[in-house]
Amino acid sequence: MTAPDAVVVGAGPNGLVAANILADAGWHVVVLEAREVPGGAVRSDRGVHPDYVHDLFSAFYPLAAASPVVRSLGLDRHGLRWRHAPYVVAHPLPDGRGALLSRDLDRTAASLEAFAPGDGAAWESLHHWWSEYRDDLVGALFTPFPPVRNGLGLVTGHGPRDVLRLLRTMLLPARRFGEEHFAGEGGRLLVTGNALHADLGPESALGGGFGWLMCMLGQDEGFPVPAGGAAGLTDALVSRLYARGGEVRCGRTVTEVSVREGRAVGVRTGDGGWFPARRAVLADVPAPVLYGRLVDRRHLPAPVRADLRRFQWDFATFKVDWALSRPIPWSFAGAREAGTVHVVDGVDELTRFAAQLATGRVPDVPFTILGQMTTADPDRSPAGTESAWGYTHVPQSVRADAGEDGLAGRWDEREKEVFAARVEAGVERLAPGFRDAIVARRVLAPPDLELLNPALVGGAVNQGTTALHQQLVLRPFPGSGRPRTPVRGLYLASASAHPGGGVHGAPGANAARAALGSLRSLRTRHH
Repeated sequence: MTAPDAVVVGAGPNGLVAANILADAGWHVVVLEAREVPGGAVRSDRGVHPDYVHDLFSAFYPLAAASPVVRSLGLDRHGLRWRHAPYVVAHPLPDGRGALLSRDLDRTAASLEAFAPGDGAAWESLHHWWSEYRDDLVGALFTPFPPVRNGLGLVTGHGPRDVLRLLRTMLLPARRFGEEHFAGEGGRLLVTGNALHADLGPESALGGGFGWLMCMLGQDEGFPVPAGGAAGLTDALVSRLYARGGEVRCGRTVTEVSVREGRAVGVRTGDGGWFPARRAVLADVPAPVLYGRLVDRRHLPAPVRADLRRFQWDFATFKVDWALSRPIPWSFAGAREAGTVHVVDGVDELTRFAAQLATGRVPDVPFTILGQMTTADPDRSPAGTESAWGYTHVPQSVRADAGEDGLAGRWDEREKEVFAARVEAGVERLAPGFRDAIVARRVLAPPDLELLNPALVGGAVNQGTTALHQQLVLRPFPGSGRPRTPVRGLYLASASAHPGGGVHGAPGANAARAALGSLRSLRTRHH
């Protein structure tokens, strides 16, 4: 049998996007996946209750909906259908008020205007500003660094001074962004809460820009979900790949990238398998896994080995899935129709939460991002019920417990139960009677997440911090920013590469295009 042109390690969304792009170019591609099913962090199951579908990891996909990469694949022709909740995001407060993000601009503005006169107009102004920059900004985000074409589009379309103002805005901490644009609490909460969808606290540089980006994508695209479960997105990617002659082989754990004379020539698997690659190996795995486990250190320059020791993971993740007998009884009525709900009192509490994480303490009052999946997609559970989940962050390395329970980061059954109770207490405070609706639940601590998906090392869902010091040409190491590695024919196709975490396919697409470009360059030199 002829060796494949490319072997892709990992059947997460980036690996599958890369495989599809290579297959479109006529390459024969084999994708190897350690788990028994494809999808990486885009999977769903009925493991909590047979009547309820739950997404194991990621669930809402505004970046996928906006991504030119994903859009270009035409996944609707392979069964992908998007669903939306009536509201995108709600941030309820203990006094019964709340901020709402809606795909209807007037509704969002009215929600924020109720917090302070003029805040509705401020939101509309921010959205107008976003609309002027959106195409070039999104294009720059999803292409290799430096984004020459979109960068030129920004400068020629708006002028250097305006681009510098945009750059300043993107670099603002979320707290400062909110203070500059909103007099009331509502707009500040939406921006800061969305910044913490990554690991960017209220005082972190880039948090305001990331929070604004997520809010504006929510305003334009919503936070859509695949009909029937997150696996619908994976199924569409796999179906498209098979239609183009590609293969996905599950239960095959890659243990080594084989290198000869400085070039990747294939991979070995834990069961003794050998998969040669005629043209390229693309790795949809975290950078420390690729450079620290799969590639022998003798093939790596000393600076890369040194940079590997300084690589910073994002915060660990703790998740609870609930099968509920009825919708969550939020005191703030708007939250009952939102797909995503932020559970925390205010910006100061978010700063307190982020400070606890930064100092290695398990939060005593977790900030929880909660998904109401049946509200977004009625197919997820029986009528009148709710399939829900909540996730929060904990330190990668626990030094102490900010609460009184002595949690030490062992994440045994006792610690999981204690911390899950803290998560549920936060929901109960804003939705009295929530606990009474729980029919079944599943608690996933960081080690559980990594067991279910080995790419989530220590429960880190972004495969490296989103902080400014590990972005652009600094991601995953200084001097990076592109998917090429020190080994010829080996490409980093995971969220550890620019532009980072989120389900948008850009790292996979960038790696695939780099592989195709290298082949074209080689042919040019030989002719």
